[in-house]
Amino acid sequence: MVLKVFFPSCCSSAESGILIGRWISEQNSAVILAVVHFPFIPAQVKQYLSEVQRVTKVSVSVLGSWSNSKQEKEESLSEFLEDLGTIFSHEPWIQISKEGGSKFWSCSTLQKHSNNPKEEEIILVYYDQRKVMLSHLHPPLDTATSTDHKADDASKLSAIFDTVAKSKILFMTDRYDEGPIKLTHWQSDGVEASIIVELMKQASVPACMLLTFLLSLISGICRSRVLKFWPLSFLWSKLSTCEQLGHRLQHLQVLSSNKKAETQTQLMRKANIFVSLLIDVALGILLMSWLYRKNRIGHLADTLIPMADHVAEELQDLLQWLMGAPAGLKMNRALDQVLGRFFLYHIHLWISYIHLMSPFIEMILWYVGLSACLGLTVALCILSDIIALLTFHIYCFYVYGARLYCLKIYGLSSLWRLFRGKKWNVLRQRVDSCSYDLDQLFIGTLLFTILLFLLPTTALYYLVFTLLRLLVVIVQGLIHLLVDLVDSLPLYSIILRLCRSYRLAAGVKFRVLEQQDGKPLRLLMQINPLSYGRVVQTYRLPTYSCYPKDSWASLCKKLFLGELIYPWKHKGEKQD
Repeated sequence: MVLKVFFPSCCSSAESGILIGRWISEQNSAVILAVVHFPFIPAQVKQYLSEVQRVTKVSVSVLGSWSNSKQEKEESLSEFLEDLGTIFSHEPWIQISKEGGSKFWSCSTLQKHSNNPKEEEIILVYYDQRKVMLSHLHPPLDTATSTDHKADDASKLSAIFDTVAKSKILFMTDRYDEGPIKLTHWQSDGVEASIIVELMKQASVPACMLLTFLLSLISGICRSRVLKFWPLSFLWSKLSTCEQLGHRLQHLQVLSSNKKAETQTQLMRKANIFVSLLIDVALGILLMSWLYRKNRIGHLADTLIPMADHVAEELQDLLQWLMGAPAGLKMNRALDQVLGRFFLYHIHLWISYIHLMSPFIEMILWYVGLSACLGLTVALCILSDIIALLTFHIYCFYVYGARLYCLKIYGLSSLWRLFRGKKWNVLRQRVDSCSYDLDQLFIGTLLFTILLFLLPTTALYYLVFTLLRLLVVIVQGLIHLLVDLVDSLPLYSIILRLCRSYRLAAGVKFRVLEQQDGKPLRLLMQINPLSYGRVVQTYRLPTYSCYPKDSWASLCKKLFLGELIYPWKHKGEKQD
């Protein structure tokens, strides 16, 4: 049987004493947590360990003795260490001895209560106690498909990491504390702390109370009946700026919550949200300072109207081209003229509207620029909404063309079923056989011919305006991808992986140290950090989506049938 002793490297220079830790019988392993120095009273040590067990729920006990003598080991000390095994009565009693400055230690076990004591092979595993306590061991990604051997190894490592992490109270005493028991562990020279962190903790209490009050006030306004009436409810559900503000409001509620994070995942989520908000607001303030410097708002307003006029002129030229013989195609002259003049009239209305709003454009942009202090994502969402409003005429053209095209497609498919003696059963949602008389077939043939010959003209207008609509959707999609990237990227976890990679542990690796005959096998346990891809996948924050998730097949089907893609108003929506 192999006995594994996990020994903290910070205790290698500790004075002689007893080893306290946890015995894991399932693994035949001993996790050493600290060394209690001489002199001590055994009754006080037992009382202290029982108090630690009550608080940490970890079965901490005295596992053996530790001898660190710079000279030859005395027989009296050896006998005294053996006698301690009868006082604390742990089976097996581990004896580790370091002689002089040698890096090869003697390690043995005593089993006084066993009838047939057997010599066990001992493996001495050194580990960095600080890194193991501060790290969080992540389970394998493919736990469901992993082998039993990998799952068993992961559970063994988890038991070791949990033992060190749950024994945090044991490491809160240092050598400067006045008490009957002196310990050596990773914080024995002084408890690791930061004055800045402690001051921030004290200052965060009133800040969180003020933020909680403001958020409750804002949430009450948002839940009021005023926003449930029609145009406000429609704008709140359709404008991406409102969606982003609601998303950030939920983040602030999570941060200001009085409920303490119970797990490592909840703690990392709060930290990621805080860093994401901080960087988002910082980038927004930088953007706002850039906009208000050198009168860039005025220059932007001066270029916006000519740009809108140029887009309108290009659309007019495109419609004039479609009203002629585009690419040499033979169009239906009457329908072509009707559709072209209809769309030209809409462009004329749009140009009049833009020039009517031109005196107020600079003022609107000035107030919009102030919203960047709420974050870069809010400014990007406002930009997306401005693009949607400026291209509203293109959206209207696309809706008109799509409705006409869809009407013709569904009409042709229905009349095609008429020729085959079929009809669509609305109640059963299937195609059934049906008999038609001569008049019905004649009218059906006439309508089918009319729709078929008018289809190319309608399809051409639909194709052109669908491409323009897709261009606008792609631009807005890129903006929303950038917003989702800022919202969902776990920046704190990535920074933690970059600066302190041991905090996010994927597993461990063992390095074999220099060996000597007659001495136990020496291993060094090192932490394997998570990969950056795994960090992003594990701690990625949830985001909202302004548009429904459509597959490529569904999108192509909608384009072919003339159904609206990413409409402002979806089917089944009811407005109050």
